Amino acid sequence: MSTRIWMKWAALAAAGCMALTGGEGKWTPQQVLELDPAWLKKEGLALPVSRLWDPRRGTGLLAAAVNIGGCSAGFVSASGLILTNHHCLFGVLQEHSRPQRDLITNGFLARTREEELPSKTTRVTVPRKFTDVTKQVEAAAPAGGDDLARNKAMDAKQKALVAECEKTAGARCRVAAFDGGLQYVLIESFELSDIRLVYAPPRAIGEYGGEIDNWMWPRHTGDFAMARAYKDGQPYVPEFYFPIARDGVKTGDFVMVLGYPGRTVRALTADEMADQRDYFYSPRATVYGEWIRLMEEATKDSPAGQIAVAATLKSLNNAAKNGQGQLAGLKRGRTIEKQKAHEDLVMTWAAGRPEFAAAVEAKRDLDRRAAARRKMAMRDFLYQAIQNGPLALKQATTLVRLASERVKPDMERDTDYMERELPRLRDRMEREQKSFYRPADEAVFTDWMTRFRAQNATCSDNFVVKTAYEQTRVTDLQERLKMFGESTEQLRARHDPMLELAFRLEPELRAFQTATKTHDGAVARLRPAWRKAVIAQAGKPVAPDANSTLRVSFAHVKGYAPRDGVIYTPQTTLAGMLEKHTGEEPFAVPPAVLNAAARMDASKMPLNFLADADTTGGNSGSPVVNGRGELVGLNFDRVWENVANDFGYNPEVARNVNVDVRFLLWLLRDVEKAEGLLGELGAR
Repeated sequence: MSTRIWMKWAALAAAGCMALTGGEGKWTPQQVLELDPAWLKKEGLALPVSRLWDPRRGTGLLAAAVNIGGCSAGFVSASGLILTNHHCLFGVLQEHSRPQRDLITNGFLARTREEELPSKTTRVTVPRKFTDVTKQVEAAAPAGGDDLARNKAMDAKQKALVAECEKTAGARCRVAAFDGGLQYVLIESFELSDIRLVYAPPRAIGEYGGEIDNWMWPRHTGDFAMARAYKDGQPYVPEFYFPIARDGVKTGDFVMVLGYPGRTVRALTADEMADQRDYFYSPRATVYGEWIRLMEEATKDSPAGQIAVAATLKSLNNAAKNGQGQLAGLKRGRTIEKQKAHEDLVMTWAAGRPEFAAAVEAKRDLDRRAAARRKMAMRDFLYQAIQNGPLALKQATTLVRLASERVKPDMERDTDYMERELPRLRDRMEREQKSFYRPADEAVFTDWMTRFRAQNATCSDNFVVKTAYEQTRVTDLQERLKMFGESTEQLRARHDPMLELAFRLEPELRAFQTATKTHDGAVARLRPAWRKAVIAQAGKPVAPDANSTLRVSFAHVKGYAPRDGVIYTPQTTLAGMLEKHTGEEPFAVPPAVLNAAARMDASKMPLNFLADADTTGGNSGSPVVNGRGELVGLNFDRVWENVANDFGYNPEVARNVNVDVRFLLWLLRDVEKAEGLLGELGAR
C-alpha cells in the first residue's frame, strides 16, 4: 500500500516530533511502519517492527489475526486452531443444538478431530495483500457528473478491481475506503469455508453475568471458544500463529490488540454525530429493547423457541445496550460539544490558508446534508432494521430483490447479489431456519409494521400480519429454497402475502438505496477535502476510522476511575466469579468448575483484565498479545464508560475488557481434562 497519506507523519517521526499517546489509534499494518520504532520499543514492543509487518512481502505476524464472520480471531497452532469469543461462535452452537442436545447450555468439546462440528455459514478470511488503488477509483468518477453518477462509477470500478483480484484461486477481495475516500485500498484475503467447532464452554461460563454484567466492570466472563480451519479436508497450516504466553500479564504490561474493528465515526462533523445520536443509537436502544421484550415473552414457555431465538436475542441485547451506552457516554463526555470546538479550531486554521479553501466549504456542505437527512431519519432506520428484525420480512425482501437483480449483468448488480455472493446468501437463508420461531417473529413483525405505518407509509395498507403468517410459504425452508431460484414473474404468480408486501416495499427500498448512494457519492467528494485539513492541522499521525480492516492498537494493562471516589483495579480472578455465584442465572457457576475451584486458591487464577486499547465492535475475539507476540488473552468487551469511544478516544475511561488465557488453560486442564488441546497449544 502506498504511504502517500502519511508521508508528513513519517517526516515528523524522523524529526522526533511525533506526539503519540497511550492506546489511541487503530493503526493499519502500513501505518505501523510509519510509527517511531523508538517509541514502540519504549512502550514495550520487544519484536522488530518488521516482524509485525514486512513491507517487502506485505505480510507478517499481524496476519495471524483473521476475520471470522464479523468478529476477530487468531490462529493459535500450526494445525489451523482458531481462538475467538464464545459469542462469535454462538451461532454454530445454536446450529447444532436441540432440546435433547443443548450445546448452548452445556457447551461442547471435540476430543478428536472427527468429533468437530462443521458450520454451514462460518467463514474465515486471512489477509495476504494490500494495494493502494486510490488513483484508479478516483479516476473513474465522471467529470461534471452528479453525486449519484459519481457513486455508481466509482462503485463499478471497485467491482472491476475485485473481480480481477478474485481470479486468483481462493482469493476473497474487497476495496476499503479510508477517511471517507481519502484513500482506497484493494485487500486480497484467502477465504477458508470449512470451519469446525472444537470447544465452547457452558453458557454459564461463556456468558457469566449475562446482560447484567455486559459492558460492565468488574467482569468474570470466560468469553472464548475454539474452531479449526480446514483446507481440502485437512487442517489448514497458517504461515503465522500466536504461541501461548507462559507468564500472563500484570498491571502496566504492554499489550497489542489485533483485529478487525467494524465502524467508528470520529471523522464525522459534530452535526453528523448528532444525527447518529438522535436517529441511529436512540431508536436502536428503544426499538431493539421492545423487540427483546416481545421475543422473551413469546418464548418463555418454549425450550425449542428459546434455542431458536437465542442468537438473535444475544445480538439484539448487545446492540440495544450498546445504544444506551453510546447515548450515556456522549452526554457524560460532552463528545459532540468537544468535536464542535475542535472543528471550529480547524476551520479557523484552514480559513487563513488558501490551499484549504475547499476543506472549509466541504465541511459546511457536510453539515447541510446532515440537516437534510434528518427529515426521513426514522423511516430510514426502519428500512435498515429489516436486516435485524423479523426473518419473514427479511427473507421476503431478499428474495424479491434477488429476483430483480439476477436479470442484470453481474457487474451491474447490487454488490450483495453478485454471483460471488449467491452461495453464501443461499447458505444464510437455509441457516436462518434454525432461528425462526413463528410466535416471536410474528410479534416483532407486528411491532415493525406499527412503527412503519406511523411514518405515513401507505404501501402496507390492508396488510394483516397474522393472516400473512398463516398463508405465507416464505417461512417454509424447502419452499424458500425453491423461491431462491425463481424469477420476479414466478414469485408474483405465487400470490404469497409476504412476497406481495415485499413487492410493495421494493420501490421505497430502492428509493432509499438511491438516496443513500447519492449521499455516499457526496461524502466521497467532500470528506477527503475536510480530512486533509484535519490531518494537516493535527501535525501528527491520525488513525482512520474503523472500517472492518486489519488494525492494531497498542496499549497497557491499566485500571481506571469511573466516577468520583471509585477506583477499579485492572484484573479479576476466579475468586470474584465464585463470590458472584448465586446458583441462579446469570450467576450460576457450573458444578464441575466449582469442584475444580475448591481444590485451589481461586484468588490466584486470573480471569479478566483491562487495557487502554482503542477498540470497537468487530474487535470481539481480537487476539491480545504481549510485546513478544505471545497470546495473553482475548478482547471481548468495553467498559460502560467507554461505549461512546466510537465517537472519540478518552484516555481516562478508554478500557477494553479481555479474558485471560490462563483461565482458558485452567479450564482445559482441570475441568475438561482436554490433554489433546493443551498439547496442541503447547501448554500441557
